[in-house]
Amino acid sequence: MDLYTQLAQNTIREYILKKSIYRPEENELTKEMKTGRAGAFVSLHENGALRGCIGTIAPTRDTLAEEIIRNAIAAAVSDPRFPAVRREELPLLEISVDVLGGAERIASKEELDVKRYGVIVEKGYQRGLLLPDLEGVDSVEEQIAIAKRKAGIREGEKDVLLYRFEVIRHA
Repeated sequence: MDLYTQLAQNTIREYILKKSIYRPEENELTKEMKTGRAGAFVSLHENGALRGCIGTIAPTRDTLAEEIIRNAIAAAVSDPRFPAVRREELPLLEISVDVLGGAERIASKEELDVKRYGVIVEKGYQRGLLLPDLEGVDSVEEQIAIAKRKAGIREGEKDVLLYRFEVIRHA
């Protein structure tokens, strides 16, 4: 476990056990976490199954550390697909943190690679994102279809904008 996942783990533990926001010491953070800004996703798995995943496409906080702290808490207690994590689940959680690179608009799905790039699908105010290299997502078509569903965009909708981005995954 590296400093990124340790930060997410400590944050979740502090919040679930004490209902307080974790305040890391200086030596618990990398320089990027202290001064950098980026979108970040925190994903929780339990026994191999998704247990929560919340993130931001672009930075919303002053530092990457603050972004990870906010998203770790949200993944544990605010993902609408799952009930809040309970104290007895804490030792069972597998945590990953994805730090997003900038999104770039692409002309077609041929510019995607499901293992390397995440995808953002956009139509008007509807926008859906899917991270790269996810278990069970084996084709670009699947990746786009899932991102469309997340955005509430109909399956057959053709007039959508596509963006790709890379991530650095910490697990």
